[in-house]
Amino acid sequence: MRAVIDTNILVSALLTPGGVSAQLIAAIRSRALTPVVSEMILAEYAEVLNRPKFYFANKLTARLLEDMKGLALFLNSQSIPLQDLPDPDDAPFISAAITAACHVITGNSKHFPQELGIEAITPSEALARLQAK
Repeated sequence: MRAVIDTNILVSALLTPGGVSAQLIAAIRSRALTPVVSEMILAEYAEVLNRPKFYFANKLTARLLEDMKGLALFLNSQSIPLQDLPDPDDAPFISAAITAACHVITGNSKHFPQELGIEAITPSEALARLQAK
């Protein structure tokens, strides 16, 4: 299964190592789930995971970022109009999902309305779909 992974999934995986988001990262590492990324998505991952407020160990964030880049389907996303987006910062994620014709896995589906042409699913829904295969 391919999916665009919202940054909140990575943050959650590091905050709760035994949680559903961490299980999705494990699925990426086992190649059951292929993340879809672009340069803009990777840049956001790095910026957010390295924020001082999280106090994540540099070694953990470096490994996660390396895995997200090395195990991903990398693409050059198309630009999309920003005026109709609930959060314009989500444009790279929406664009990648449209370009790759895949889901966005997020903890905040309100930022990814269905009328944008993508399906946003929760981490639990993504994990259930992976387990059903």
